[in-house]
Amino acid sequence: MRRLRARWSVLAHRVEAATPADRDRTVDALRAFAILGVVLGHWLVTALTATADGGLSTTSPLSRMPWLAPVSWVFQTLSVFFLVGGHVAARGQAAAREHGVSYGAWVGQRLSRLFRPVAAVLAVWAVAAGGMLLGGAEPATVHALVRLVLSPLWFLLVFAALTAATPLVARLNPLWPLAVVACVDVWRFGLGGPEWIGWVNVAAGWLVPYTLGAAWSRGAFARRTPAVLLLAGGAAGTAALVLWGGYPASMVGVPGAAISNLNPPTLAAAAFGLAQCGLALLLREPLARAMRRPRAWAAVALANLSAMTVFLWHQTAMMAVTALGLLAPADLPGLHTVPDSPLWIAARLLWLPVFAAALAVCWTAFRAYEQAARPRRGTPSRTVAGSAVPAVRRPADEEMITHV
Repeated sequence: MRRLRARWSVLAHRVEAATPADRDRTVDALRAFAILGVVLGHWLVTALTATADGGLSTTSPLSRMPWLAPVSWVFQTLSVFFLVGGHVAARGQAAAREHGVSYGAWVGQRLSRLFRPVAAVLAVWAVAAGGMLLGGAEPATVHALVRLVLSPLWFLLVFAALTAATPLVARLNPLWPLAVVACVDVWRFGLGGPEWIGWVNVAAGWLVPYTLGAAWSRGAFARRTPAVLLLAGGAAGTAALVLWGGYPASMVGVPGAAISNLNPPTLAAAAFGLAQCGLALLLREPLARAMRRPRAWAAVALANLSAMTVFLWHQTAMMAVTALGLLAPADLPGLHTVPDSPLWIAARLLWLPVFAAALAVCWTAFRAYEQAARPRRGTPSRTVAGSAVPAVRRPADEEMITHV
């Protein structure tokens, strides 16, 4: 153990030495926490229960224990990710324009790093799904597994679209997309409009935190007051919509529920996102102090280098453990059993380290698809979103540490 600590200390100091002095480490910390929230949230509220024919079906403890809804308030952190994404993209696009980098080159660099690891996931699961079907697995089981893997990809498509639209939306007032979300919900729920109109909020809902991030890049939150107003107003709005507006308390989808706050996003989800963004902005100073510690900063920096790999493979890790558990002579508590009691929650918590170990295996195997090729000797070792453009000096929160 002492030897491991010593090696980690050496690595942490190497990361510290490789970090530019002007880098805003709080941006990386917020991104890492947002990804961690999504991963832990999926592991806690998604359950694969054993069926009578030996297959697996998807369920959620939220549908059987609705009093767990506050768990979703902690782990549904996508608004923070879009906040950081808007901040980084707006700064990066402004810097690229200032240094004469074309829009096509800039957006191509950002999207290539976003989608390289996606290709690996799709290829592996295409082979796995075909193999399971040929091996006699129930189509319903294969469908449930593939759906769990592919469902998070909607987030990447929306994020990519907003990134590509950054020059158009960077200076958009967040109140405009928020108003669109409100109008769509009034039409859907108040006036009996068609259900499909709700999908307008997939863009408008996530555009709210994205434009807040762009405003942050312009110095809109230099003082604490705007962030306090976001937190207070968002929290009050969410409470009012849940208590008197008929919106569900859970901020993630619950199987069987009449309304989902997330699929597509509702006004309650948008208001909750405002509160999350306000809290994230208020935590910048404490995070900045914590990130001055080399070991804490090294953990955050390394997590950011493989954020998409972790996001894309965390469901696969959980499913691999669940599938291997079927080899046991009986259903394993917290893994195959129905999530309908506090005992299931306690057992599930014990499985989280096992899921993390499986995710570490996936990370080892597939992280190379997210990392950019190392630059040649004599060229700068920093990149924008994983793509080398040596001539441009990037904002500190766009740079990636590549040689550790």
